[in-house]
Amino acid sequence: MKLDIRKFQKEDIEEAIAIWNDIVIDGVAFPQIEPLDIKSGIDFFASQSFTGIAYDEDTKQIVGLYILHPNNVGRCGHICNASYAVKKDVRGYHIGEALVLHCMKTAKDLQYRILQFNAVVKTNTPALQLYRKLGFTQLGVIPNGFLMKNGSYEDIIPHYITL
Repeated sequence: MKLDIRKFQKEDIEEAIAIWNDIVIDGVAFPQIEPLDIKSGIDFFASQSFTGIAYDEDTKQIVGLYILHPNNVGRCGHICNASYAVKKDVRGYHIGEALVLHCMKTAKDLQYRILQFNAVVKTNTPALQLYRKLGFTQLGVIPNGFLMKNGSYEDIIPHYITL
């Protein structure tokens, strides 16, 4: 796989929302409940500080994406937040790692100083392993902080890294 990560363009929308919505519909990782449609997807991805698209140059398909935006405003505006989505059939090929590393560089280029994840679900083992590998610090556990699709609650583990 020859991976290129580039800025979101409107022509990416159908593949991007398919990957994003797959995770939203699974209901075990993203806080969003409602899937995106073409219009809301364009608005959502365009409203971010940066939306990165992972494109497989061999297959000519989008295989993942990330969104990057401020975590807060004003005196905490130097802290950013991000979410990552990898297409199900290509998970395990280090696309998520490439997205996180690209996001960290982009965040630094945009003058953010800290990247923080507010809601890493405790059952998201691949994400937890990746963030540990990349040097993120866990900030503790928020019990029952995430509503799973099945109606149960799961713990979340906030993380951060200084850029």
